Amino acid sequence: MEFKIKTIKFKLIENHKECFEQEAFEERYAHVLDKYDYILGDYSAEMLRLKGFYKDDTKLNTEYKFKNIKRFLNNSCAFDCPYFLIKKVKGK
Repeated sequence: MEFKIKTIKFKLIENHKECFEQEAFEERYAHVLDKYDYILGDYSAEMLRLKGFYKDDTKLNTEYKFKNIKRFLNNSCAFDCPYFLIKKVKGK
C-alpha cells in the first residue's frame, strides 16, 4: 500500500497484527520525521508512537538504522505489540 503525506510518498512494508490506520498515522506524523528513511509505528497502552530510522548505509553514527529495528522492538516496545513499518519512497 502506498500513500502520500504532503509531498512525501510512503509505502507500508510491514503491518504486524493489522494495526496500521492511515488517519492515525497522519495525525501523529510530525515534520521531524521527514529526515528518516523508515518510520516504525507501535501501539503502547493504545497510543500510537512513531520512531524514525535511517537506511543501513547512512554515514551517520547512530543506533537508529534499519538493522536495529528488531532490537528496538524487543527493548523499547511491549512484548508482541501491534506495530507497522513504513518506508519513504523516492521519486514521484
